[in-house]
Amino acid sequence: MSPTYLSPGVYVEEVDRGTKPIEAVGTAVAAFVGYTERAAEIRDGETTSLLGKPTLVTNWTQYVQKFGGFMAGAYLPDAVYGYFANGGGRCYVVSIKTLGASEDPALASPARAAIESAEEKPAGLLEFAAREAGPTGNNIRVEVKHGGDEENPTFSLQISMAGRAPESFDNLTVGRGDRNVETVVKEQSQLVTVRVVGRPAANVLPAAGTYTLAGGEIKTKAITVQDYQGDVIKREGMGGLEPLDDVTMICAPDLMASYVSGEMNLTGVQSVQQAMIDYCEKMKYCFAILDAPPRMMPEEVKNWRLNVNYDSSRAALYYPWIEIADQSGQNGRTKLVPPSGHIAGIYARSDGERGVHKAPANEVVRGTLGVEVQVTKGEQDGLNPIGVNCIRAFPGRGIRVWGARTLSSDPSWRYINVRRLFNMVEESIERGTQWVVFEPNDPNLWARVTRDVSAFLRLVWRSGALFGVTPEQAFFVKCDAETNPPEVRDVGQLIIEVGMAPVKPAEFVIFRVSQWAGPDAAEG
Repeated sequence: MSPTYLSPGVYVEEVDRGTKPIEAVGTAVAAFVGYTERAAEIRDGETTSLLGKPTLVTNWTQYVQKFGGFMAGAYLPDAVYGYFANGGGRCYVVSIKTLGASEDPALASPARAAIESAEEKPAGLLEFAAREAGPTGNNIRVEVKHGGDEENPTFSLQISMAGRAPESFDNLTVGRGDRNVETVVKEQSQLVTVRVVGRPAANVLPAAGTYTLAGGEIKTKAITVQDYQGDVIKREGMGGLEPLDDVTMICAPDLMASYVSGEMNLTGVQSVQQAMIDYCEKMKYCFAILDAPPRMMPEEVKNWRLNVNYDSSRAALYYPWIEIADQSGQNGRTKLVPPSGHIAGIYARSDGERGVHKAPANEVVRGTLGVEVQVTKGEQDGLNPIGVNCIRAFPGRGIRVWGARTLSSDPSWRYINVRRLFNMVEESIERGTQWVVFEPNDPNLWARVTRDVSAFLRLVWRSGALFGVTPEQAFFVKCDAETNPPEVRDVGQLIIEVGMAPVKPAEFVIFRVSQWAGPDAAEG
């Protein structure tokens, strides 16, 4: 409707005739579901549990602050570390079980230490407790030193724990005031809390010495398929990832920890992996990176793969496990871990360096010392056609990902890069065309949509993601009266047809070599 002018004058109108650029969405944000040392965040002296909650982590230091370090019996820390080491950036961590600390009082108790007074007839004076329940607190040491003078005696606390920054508190007393030990420690310590027992005189001091907290323990919790699936309403587990639009990959490395410990059998493993696939199918723009079970030879993995019957273009399976440095135990030792975390990092690295259209294969797995099984070419001949992507060691070329197939039986979606390219394009178009909703469904709108989508796909083609010498050979966009007849418009629909010719990886490179007599023979 044209504006109404009621009095003489000069009027300026703004007319929106420009394009609505479609920006490519991110493709390399992973989500890790599994076990951690702890799951808590301390802010302003208050501890907030992160158990089951998707938590953004952008680097390894941030991960350690919230979830602790490496732990025996947990593969998630190694997976996240491998993700960052191989080129990963942002990721989400969902801890469904803690092995070193817990915020659930029904499952864990904190380490404690009691300190008596320094009087001739000592009595209980201070009671220390680790902020994080579980065996992690058993490593905390508290050193008490006396200070001040006879009229105003004070004491200091030095609190230390391996892997955490030491804490120091001076000029403390047990009496009321700004330097009351309970108040100071509660507001400033991230390691412990302290309670003054009874109502002692203000000049009473705790006995000097070094004390170690003890008694912290955690009861193991049996993990089920439901723990991995979670609940979207409670924002827990995989369900908690649903509101996060930027998650494009999902890994569950500790599914194998459940299997190794006997907590879950192969049927349970299949149930969780199928739940991951179902989640990605539901969310459309997410991709599941699956681990093969450990201690399997190639023929056993082949039989297992055929028995589980996975069929999805939104998932890929990797074999075998990889050998890395064991950073949770003694120096010089190694351990075998599922490869999914390292593979997710390679996806991110390949996307950043080449683009999502490049197959994340023939890439070095950084931080890897070896593989559990040396897969031969003949053995991979039986695994590759059924979608088992092998990780192989090549002399002089390192350990590399040597497969790029999804778990789909549909030849159109055989390759990982094709599926992820379409994920990126579809989500980008979906987000970039929200302005179209409720616009008049007429030829003017059809032309505008065609223009904007074509402009975006032209950029995709120029990046090398589409096959064709010209844009016309690489893609088409059709939005006209043929795709939007009256019966379609009458039900409020706008239909745009988009076709793309994705580039496929050169999976089999064939050189045809023959003898040639040379130009002289040809002339004769």
